Amino acid sequence: MRAIRVEAVGGPEALELKDVPDPVPGEGEVRVKLAASGVNFIDVYKRTGAYKAPTPFTPGEEGAGVVDAVGSGVSGVSEGDRVAYAMHQGSYAESAVVPAWKLVKVPASVDLKLAAAVMLQGMTAHYLAYSTYPLKQGDKCVVHAAAGGVGLLLTQIAKRLGATVYGTVSTEEKAELARKAGVDHAIRYTEVDFAAEVKRLAGGGVDVVYDSVGKDTFDLSLSCLRPRGMMVLYGASSGAVPPMDPQHLNAGGSLFLTRPTLAHHMATREEIAWRAGDLFSWMAEGKLDVRIGETHRLADAGTAHDRLTGRKTTGKVLLIP
Repeated sequence: MRAIRVEAVGGPEALELKDVPDPVPGEGEVRVKLAASGVNFIDVYKRTGAYKAPTPFTPGEEGAGVVDAVGSGVSGVSEGDRVAYAMHQGSYAESAVVPAWKLVKVPASVDLKLAAAVMLQGMTAHYLAYSTYPLKQGDKCVVHAAAGGVGLLLTQIAKRLGATVYGTVSTEEKAELARKAGVDHAIRYTEVDFAAEVKRLAGGGVDVVYDSVGKDTFDLSLSCLRPRGMMVLYGASSGAVPPMDPQHLNAGGSLFLTRPTLAHHMATREEIAWRAGDLFSWMAEGKLDVRIGETHRLADAGTAHDRLTGRKTTGKVLLIP
């Protein structure tokens, strides 16, 4: 089969398309013939070495397709099942071997490409809004990169829960997408001081900031919060946040700071079923719009990374084997 391999960490050119042996599922595993693979910033972090992964490796943490081989000791999953998964490396390929407990069955009403597009970013949005800072009616939240894959989904979930959403974007095109997703106030950070604008619109501060950008936004994000508000740093698309003195949290109003990750919020079969089940139900009911911004061939994984890191994308980026 064909797969993207990273022999040594580096730039997008490190993503090489190669012929490799077909993977064979072991005990508790199944093989999935992939219809689509999601492109995410975690793939970039591993490709560059920001997140350590033994080389050589096949990147990709998310995919959807059809089961075509089942290992020993597997129950509840059969050949021919339509499935999706997240947070298991190796999806930049034509097939992937995945632990059966991480798989969810995809309803017939949900296209496999949409299933691949929603798993990692959708479950991230779900845990942010339901677990990290559980939003409720009347809460005010900032969503950075509001027209991105997580941003569009998080905005829709936040609105379901009754929150007011202040979404930051770079262009008017992205502002319009964010508004369609439910953003109450689309703030173009390229034209205004987003922190000053948030505080003006929110009447002093918000309950929570969901920040996937990192270095470029961190300090201003903290300044957006009301006393005892929560700063949720869940990504670093602009780079790592420098070390900080915790005294800044005191000075800002006894603020809370957390740095969560999806892996710790899908640690059990039950939790995966809850989060993915909600997402698929909302999609089937037409209550969650999953936007696929663009698709690329497996051979063009480097281009997909370039566009993602260059903030040229909206919604989800997929690779099609």
